[in-house]
Amino acid sequence: MTRIAILYCKKIKDQSCVACIKCHKAIHEKHGELARYETIDLAAMTHCGDCPGLTVPRMKLVNEILKNFGREIEVVHLATCMKLAMETAQCPIDFDDLKATLKAKFGVEVVLGTHSY
Repeated sequence: MTRIAILYCKKIKDQSCVACIKCHKAIHEKHGELARYETIDLAAMTHCGDCPGLTVPRMKLVNEILKNFGREIEVVHLATCMKLAMETAQCPIDFDDLKATLKAKFGVEVVLGTHSY
């Protein structure tokens, strides 16, 4: 079982998708980037920290809380809404930089995207 966290875009959540329904569907149906796992344990789902790129402090908080409950994550998915924000909405996050930072600070794999719808 792979324990994951999903970060969604704080600015466009509930604009392009309500209540992260698409991500939950993708988890259940093993769709898109979530198809790579045999079983998924969704340990956390939260926003990115907001602009201008406050993802690392947000992940620090999430990581601390999860450790308190003995639920460390293996993989962080930047939800499809974050991917779209980076591509079309002038999101200040540089995926490659963020990926390297999260890997170095928290020892997690980072995947861009969750689903294709």
